[in-house]
This record gives sequence, C-alpha cells and structure tokens, in this order.
Amino acid sequence: MGDAGVNVGEVRAFFDRLADGWDGVCEHDPARIERILDLADILPGVSVLDIACGTGVLVPCYLRRGVARVHGIDLSAEMVHRAREKGFGERASFGVGDASVCPLPTTGRAMVFNALPHMASPARLVANVARSLAPGGRLTIAHDASRAVIDGGHSATPSAVSRGLMPATDLARIVAPWLDVDVELDEEIYVVSGTLRADAAATPIPDAAASASANAAAASFPDARGDL
Repeated sequence: MGDAGVNVGEVRAFFDRLADGWDGVCEHDPARIERILDLADILPGVSVLDIACGTGVLVPCYLRRGVARVHGIDLSAEMVHRAREKGFGERASFGVGDASVCPLPTTGRAMVFNALPHMASPARLVANVARSLAPGGRLTIAHDASRAVIDGGHSATPSAVSRGLMPATDLARIVAPWLDVDVELDEEIYVVSGTLRADAAATPIPDAAASASANAAAASFPDARGDL
C-alpha cells in the first residue's frame, strides 16, 4: 500500500474482480452504521447520492430511514450490476462512473462510505460532488472502522488501488473550500462531514483540465443529470 499513485483504471479492475464475492466479505456493525447515518443527517424525505456504492451495502439502511431517493454511483460495472440485481425498488437507482468527473444529480445528501483510500484525488472528488449538492446539502466521508484497522486491511493492496487513510484533520482541511465542516471524528469510526459553503461555487475544481478531459469519457453514467 502506498500513499500516492492511485489509478482509476486499476481501481475499477480491482473491484470488478471482487464483485462476485463482495457481499460475503462485507461485515458491518449496525450500531456504527447508524451512528454514521445520524452524523450524515440522513432523514426522511431527503435524497442521497451514494458514491462508491458497491453492491448497494448501505441502500437498505437509507430506505429504512425513509429517504425519498437513493442514487448509487460506482466505478465498477460489476458492482453496479449486482446492486441492480437486488431489486431495491423505485426509490433506488444506480449508475457506472467516476464521481470525481461525472455530471452528478442534484442531491441533499452525499455519502462516501469505506472508499476514500481508493480515490485518486480526494479534492477533485469533493469539488465535483459539491457542485451536485443543493443549498444546505451535506457531504459525509466515512469509514466504520479506525484508520489503523483500515490501513491494516489495505496493507497488501497495490498502491495503484489504495493509499493510506489520511488523518481526519487533513481531510477536513482539504474539503474546507467547499464545505463547512462540523463533524470530524478519527476514533473507532472515521467521519468528516459538512454542509455546502455559500461560496463553494467560486472555488475552482483541482486539475480542471484533467477533469474536463475525463468528463468527456463519462458516457457510461448517462442518468447522472437532473434532480435526485
């Protein structure tokens, strides 16, 4: 595991290979999940953008809370295929794409769960997601385990697929141009969460030229426009 060099294509291929058995190895403490969802302000009637949704692990939790809509996005077409197979109903839909560069639907809440170490550019991801947040919307980046546990679990993962999980204080500084951070936990769970800043639109997206180029190739996420 390295601290740099995450490659989108390598991440996609890695999770495509794991998709078949993913649900069999994903185990989560329900109490920790509920605490994360509380901190993320997942309330009845809100819309949720689930970034790096995988096979839809959190979707039942969102639906039980009475959200109006969930849209999941993941790099891995195989993960998304399995999420769609679960038949979550009309309130849930899924698309394949890179949330760092794809056009995204307008949403009240956005969640990045157990995925930050696989993001090539956390700043670019946050900047693009911030563009999709409705006024007063909230983005939450979370893990249901500590940094030590997460890094230990990724110790054998190639550096092109995973980097070390940065301290929550570092992530809070990165997201500050776009979010007013009011949750910063780096304990048995890891959570950085904040609401959209009023001046976020004036902050440029990092690597704007690269984002524009990649955006042109994001046609595999055709239903990413419009309200969520």
